[in-house]
Amino acid sequence: MADANDQMHAYTEAVASGLYAKKSGLVGKYDNVRLFWEDEITRIYLRPHLQKLIDRSRTLMRRLRILDLGCGSADGYELLAGVRQRDADLQQTEVDLLSDEIVGVYKGSDLNEDLLDQAREIYGNRPKMIFEQGDFTQGLPIAADERPYDLYFTSFGTFSHHNDDETAVRLLSEIAERVEDYCIIVCDWLGRYSYEWQDLWTNDPSELRNMDYVVSYIYEPEEREQKRDQLQHLTLRLMSRGEAERIVAAAGERAGVTINPLAWFDRSVLTGRHMDTGDYNRNAQPLRRAVNSLHEINERTELDSLLFNYVPKGGFGFLNDYFEHLQMCWNALVQHTQRLLQTYDTQKRCFEPKPPSPPAGCPAVVRDMMERMNLVVGAIGWLQYGLPRENIIEPQLGYALRYLVNNLQQGRGCGHGLIGIFEVDKQTS
Repeated sequence: MADANDQMHAYTEAVASGLYAKKSGLVGKYDNVRLFWEDEITRIYLRPHLQKLIDRSRTLMRRLRILDLGCGSADGYELLAGVRQRDADLQQTEVDLLSDEIVGVYKGSDLNEDLLDQAREIYGNRPKMIFEQGDFTQGLPIAADERPYDLYFTSFGTFSHHNDDETAVRLLSEIAERVEDYCIIVCDWLGRYSYEWQDLWTNDPSELRNMDYVVSYIYEPEEREQKRDQLQHLTLRLMSRGEAERIVAAAGERAGVTINPLAWFDRSVLTGRHMDTGDYNRNAQPLRRAVNSLHEINERTELDSLLFNYVPKGGFGFLNDYFEHLQMCWNALVQHTQRLLQTYDTQKRCFEPKPPSPPAGCPAVVRDMMERMNLVVGAIGWLQYGLPRENIIEPQLGYALRYLVNNLQQGRGCGHGLIGIFEVDKQTS
């Protein structure tokens, strides 16, 4: 297994670049896809389980304890703090699920001091937020007399730092052993079958367990090539659902406690960061950049850049079928939106001709999103001010594509991230 301290140099370099700063837009770590797709998709799946934790804490008259493993610069906290109430109406102003009064302590643990310093600089004035150096590949980073936590959280491939499955089993078993009554665990791995690293696909997972991961995506293409020989590399575990299930089962058996899966989902199926670099698949298209443009204020997107042409890999029929179906659905929605923009008459405030009906065999999720785009373009296409295409129609197309991909994902490791949400309930086991 690669030395953990050596791997941390890659994150130190990223911080020094200035492109790890907390900003959004077309490039950088905190780009639009990160903010409007990746974080939000995780929140969608986490919301009901976080609500259960909150309700349970209120019943017991105690506050939540959260441990963010591999916290970086408090990325996990920001993701959690952004979880919103599912049914918030238009009149509400306070919609965050995780209010300050329900959080007792948030502890962020990370091996890299540069990232921890960045977190302390931002959140150091909040007394309930603690940041400590720790290496979770060497065991659970809490003191022997430290109370257990209610939520053990990882994000953005952090669990893939367990290059050796034994360390992952040990960590999960230690968490399960220390639970008093109940907790939620969120594990976030790199998906084995992401299209962005199709070159690494294998039918025998034992052949390629870890990948040589380069943090090259934070640079623009020209600068990326100039710095190619200077970039630091990480060794990160690729994970399929079957492999992850075996790890979790082994940890539960060791702890003598059932670790029950609540949800599996794929994150960033077509919009992982290395779709743009092509470092691990020369056929990858820069779809992340195109989706970033959809959500960029005052930026008009060339919608042809969103059209996806999947290139199959021989010997992977089940993956080829999935990605080809996803391609057809994705492109159908983009092309439908293109037709809407081309046929909308801004003077008459109507479509001429009327939008065509979706194909008969079109999945319901595609039909629903086509109808949504009909309503969006028809409702505001006539506006003359505020750049309605750039600032309303294109972001709504982005959300429609996100909804489409999220409803077609299978939780098998086909996205940049494979996330599992688990519970340990000692009261019912």
